[in-house]
Amino acid sequence: MKLWSILGNSQKLDGGAMFGNAPRTVWEKWIAPDADNRIALACRALLVEDLDGKTALFETGIGAFFEPRLRERYGVVESHHVLLDSLRAAGFGHEDIDVVVISHLHFDHVGGLLAPWQEGQAPKLLFPRAKFIVGEQAWQRALHPHPRDRASFIEGLPALLEATGRLERIDGDHSATLGPRVRFHHSNGHTPGLMLAEIRGDAGGVVFCADLIPGRPWVHLPITMGYDRFPERLIDEKHVFLDAMIERDVRLFFTHDAQCALARVTRDAKGRYGTGDERAALVGETI
Repeated sequence: MKLWSILGNSQKLDGGAMFGNAPRTVWEKWIAPDADNRIALACRALLVEDLDGKTALFETGIGAFFEPRLRERYGVVESHHVLLDSLRAAGFGHEDIDVVVISHLHFDHVGGLLAPWQEGQAPKLLFPRAKFIVGEQAWQRALHPHPRDRASFIEGLPALLEATGRLERIDGDHSATLGPRVRFHHSNGHTPGLMLAEIRGDAGGVVFCADLIPGRPWVHLPITMGYDRFPERLIDEKHVFLDAMIERDVRLFFTHDAQCALARVTRDAKGRYGTGDERAALVGETI
């Protein structure tokens, strides 16, 4: 298997929101804010070629589906669909993707499924050949959101996905489409039903951390986001998850870290987690 990190549209969001109850004096040492207190964030996807003969894309980022007013509100930097450009640069088109794996249906993780916004045009789904894999619990959350996170979902997207006839909703650790090389870990601290995909190759493993650990600063146990539904539960889940990744030597893939795509998790003598062997990008890396 070969791996590529695929950049999508980037964002600038309020640093306080991204770091929950951590004070600015702590988090600004990791990511410097701009004059509006916003920090730079990536929306990075992971492409895996020859995953048992399939080309799989893990998430699609925020994309360019927002109309201009909402694009500005949510800090989306580029107006064009960056993910499509990044796929082409890696030698792929969205038409070449066999499988798209969705960790959850918040718009900054699935907006890239849609074509760029055009005035007067209805939303249009890309990836015409792909099967779409999503967890059942995350799917139900998108259909029946809580008032606290209703704005995080794209109205009408579940109907578009279902209408393709290419949707696989799962509630276990494996997918019929992807088979045993992809194992799903489940988390409820950020949002009910979050799925983290662990891809296992002959030369090691990589796990797509989604919003359980959006970047290197969030490896630290107490650090959570203001967007997390259940921060204490998330911390407990993160503790178990990181210990398991260390034990099996699985590297972490970050979707929102603007500077780092991949890192190995470390743990010091006091039990504090960190990262090492950091990689800014993956370009056809074999695992």
